[in-house]
Amino acid sequence: MNIFDLIIFDKEQTKLDDIFLNRENRKSVELLIKEYSYIEELHQYGLPVNNKLLLHGSSGCGKTTTAKAIANALGKPLLILNLSNVICSRIGETSQNIKQVFDKAAREKAVLFLDEFDQIGKARDHQDKDVGEMRRLVNTLIQLIDYFPERSLLIGATNHLAIIDIALLRRFQLTIGFEMPTRSVLDIYYDKLLERFPEHMQIIQRKYDVSYAEAKDDAFTQVKAALITNLELKNKC
Repeated sequence: MNIFDLIIFDKEQTKLDDIFLNRENRKSVELLIKEYSYIEELHQYGLPVNNKLLLHGSSGCGKTTTAKAIANALGKPLLILNLSNVICSRIGETSQNIKQVFDKAAREKAVLFLDEFDQIGKARDHQDKDVGEMRRLVNTLIQLIDYFPERSLLIGATNHLAIIDIALLRRFQLTIGFEMPTRSVLDIYYDKLLERFPEHMQIIQRKYDVSYAEAKDDAFTQVKAALITNLELKNKC
């Protein structure tokens, strides 16, 4: 399969300041980025760069945007594994597809983002009739991760941390958890989303107990409805 069929190219520029992270997570991400600025100095002390990061937690709470922001901050291209094309009925072919993507990321010193990592890194179930095939796939992933070059960065993301094979989890030097935002945090998020619009368009019904993604979609839907209503009224005058 063509390598371009296995990768999703996302050119959206996301800045670190644009994502909502709690203090601990922001500190971890900022330190990771700084490590790449001081690779040579770290090497002088025999210290490796953390180049394998696992993001886990609720859907829509910032894992993908964090990966984009890290790639942007590092000035590295972002390669997103296209799971819909990489997974084949034959495990051997799936392994080869994944290897192609890892090789490209290594050559380009890129950030490789494996969204829904549990789909290819699921724990090997001994009750599964295909346990032998799954073991080979996981073993391939382990080898690819172990030899992933330091000047590239691997980011995995999952909503289901518990089902990932423990041997794969151990390969990630840094793990960051994402939780559903609190009411007060969502209010800050809504304020930031709406500040660029005129005051009369900032008045919306705010939803809580939702993810950032859900909050953004709903807020923008309400803003668009208000804008269209105003435009229709103007057209009638």
